[in-house]
Amino acid sequence: MGKTVDINISGVFEKDGKQLAYVSFRDGERTAEGIIPDCVVSKNNGFTEDEKASLEQYMKDDLANLKKAASKVNVMTAFMKE
Repeated sequence: MGKTVDINISGVFEKDGKQLAYVSFRDGERTAEGIIPDCVVSKNNGFTEDEKASLEQYMKDDLANLKKAASKVNVMTAFMKE
């Protein structure tokens, strides 16, 4: 992967009775989107299979911190910044 991968996380939402959050990754023009707590990349545009596996491993390794960050996202505040 490139030198820097930008990571953003959504707020927590409920889908099919399960609490989820999205983790987005951007490295230049390449993007990927993962879902926690499943720690799977659901969308991938440009990352190799090995890089995709690394992103999934990152989500697994840092799951507690990612969940904490997602719980602190205020959707309305984030929306109003746009």
